[in-house]
Amino acid sequence: MKIDVIVADESHYKYAQPIIDLMNSSSKEKGTVIAVRSADYIIDKMANHKAVIALAEGGELAGFSYIETWSHTKFVANSGLIVAPKYRGEGLARQIKQRIFALSREMYPYAKIFSITTGLAVMKINSELGFRPVTLACLTDDKEFWEGCKGCQYYDFLQNNNYKICLCTALLYDPKEHIAENKLNKS
Repeated sequence: MKIDVIVADESHYKYAQPIIDLMNSSSKEKGTVIAVRSADYIIDKMANHKAVIALAEGGELAGFSYIETWSHTKFVANSGLIVAPKYRGEGLARQIKQRIFALSREMYPYAKIFSITTGLAVMKINSELGFRPVTLACLTDDKEFWEGCKGCQYYDFLQNNNYKICLCTALLYDPKEHIAENKLNKS
């Protein structure tokens, strides 16, 4: 089955609520954590071309992910990666993650990109893209970012540990590290 993984825009607003519904059901079903967002939040991401949507033939929603910026675009988060149950196990999550990562690099080439997850598959994909595990202290100190964690079941744990320890895994891609690696490899 052909699935298009594209940058979302105004023509995809109709998928905002189905995306929210899919995030909620996926989080419950898989026992992973996806921060609760509103349909308006998703529409804003689409309007600003900060989202990737996967659509199967006939326009059926197959998956989604979005970008959030922090600390005046010094940090970019790749967030909300979901794949509809019908399309799991076919490598679609990898395609979506690769496209949202590429979009992040296109829009914010000097930003550090991070992902916070409890999902092993996402950790593996991030590692393949050059992300490495880090402590939460390596991420943005933007208070608004941590406010976004309030919808998570682990928020009390995070808050009780002064935003330094969580049950989620933080992964970071620092473009400066990869520039240095490329220079070493060319020597």
